[in-house]
Formats: sequence, C-alpha cells, structure tokens
Amino acid sequence: MKRPSRPVILVSNDDGIHAPGIAALASALGTVGEVWVVAPDRERSAVGHALTLHRPLTADQLGPRRFAINGTPSDCVNLALLGLLPVRPRLVVAGVNAGSNLGDDVTYSGTVSAALEAALLGVPGLAVSLVQPTGPASYRPAARAAAKLTQLLLRESERGAMLLNVNVPPGPPRGVKLTRLGRRLYSEKVVERQDPRGRRYFWIGVGPPAWEAGEDTDYAAVHAGYVSVTPLMLDLTDYPGLRGLKDWEAEYRRQSRGRAPGARS
Repeated sequence: MKRPSRPVILVSNDDGIHAPGIAALASALGTVGEVWVVAPDRERSAVGHALTLHRPLTADQLGPRRFAINGTPSDCVNLALLGLLPVRPRLVVAGVNAGSNLGDDVTYSGTVSAALEAALLGVPGLAVSLVQPTGPASYRPAARAAAKLTQLLLRESERGAMLLNVNVPPGPPRGVKLTRLGRRLYSEKVVERQDPRGRRYFWIGVGPPAWEAGEDTDYAAVHAGYVSVTPLMLDLTDYPGLRGLKDWEAEYRRQSRGRAPGARS
C-alpha cells in the first residue's frame, strides 16, 4: 500500500473506543495527519502494560480506520503496529484519558502503557490525560493541546522513539511546562468491608493522595494550570544503585569459594 501523503497517526486509549476523550482526540489529530483508531472495546483502566497471551484477539471494524479490540491498550497498539494497520504509523497518541496520570500512576496506567508499547516497538508515543473532566466538551482543550504537541513530536524524528506523558489541567491551560514525575503518597490504600453474607471484600486505592513538594514536578505544573510534559525512559536500570552494588560481585565470589565441597547453592 502506498504511504499516505499525510503522517499516519495511531490513536488508542484505556477508557474504551466509545469514550468521549478518544473522540475528541481523533477529531483534533485529524488536522495533523491521517488518524487510525484502534482501542479496547470496553473500559480497561489501570491494567498497566498487560498483554493478552492466553486467548486470541478480535478486531471489529466500526467505521473507516476505526477498530475495537477485545483486549488491553497494549494489545491494541501491538496488534495495530504488527498486523492490523496497512502502513506503519509515525506516532501513537493515547487518550484523552478521563483523569490524571501523574507521578507513580504511570506504572498502572493503561493510557501510558499504550504509548509505552509504541516506544518499545520503535514508534514515538504520547500519552495524554485530562484532570477532572466534566463532560464531552471538556476534553477539547486537552485534544487541541495534544495536536500541538503531536506536531512538535513529529519534528523530532532524529531523537528516535520518544515517550512523553502529558497531563492537561481543567479549563484553558496557561501554557506548557517540561516536568519530572512527582511522587504520589496514599494515606489509605485499602478499605475493608463486609458483604451481606459476612464475607470480607476490599477496595484498593481509595484514600486521598498527598504529593511531594517540588516546583518541577508534573503535579505542581498541572496544579498551577499548565500542561505538564514529562519525558519517560524505557530503561529502568538504577545506575547509582548499579555502581553502589559493584562490590557484590567480589563478595559473591568470596562466599562461593568458602562454600564446603558438595554444598548445595
């Protein structure tokens, strides 16, 4: 298939293909390139970077360049890039998520994981989330911000498969700030209740969070009314820790030499 003259952009999310955020995003990105939508057939929030390996996936075409997948956000991007789309997209944009993905939340977010899957497959990924959406129309400023950032990211092809996490404040943004991830600290992570039959059940993550102070964090930027843009890395190596643990190699060898003959490891 001949590559379109406009850049091909894949759009996905974790709120499901019928969510208002993805509709606003696809519409705004239509001014930037040729948009393909491949998204879960239902809400898949907080599934992280899960891939479906124990059953086959189906792709239901709901319209031109629009597919619903019975899987996770990472499934959608993987399937789209490795088989479903006729051409390789220049960029993958995930969102607009209903609610923020700040700080430590990126490790749980299906939205961020969709962009992460793209980066792992060599395609730049952009995850976009809206703080406190109030209705379908409230997603439009976030979608417009995503379109502007998409244009900027398309110009950075020499940087390779960049991964960006974007959070948009409610209302018209005051501008954009480049940020680092903040730290989210929950005061109450699990609530225990009892059903009518006396069995215990639990709710996870229902306590009000506290955030670390830091003017350069994503939380601080969004709280001040700015769009936060946080570059993320695929390399999870703790390099200071790696240097600090170098003496473990020699210590392990020393302990191994001191082991009695025939002793089990």
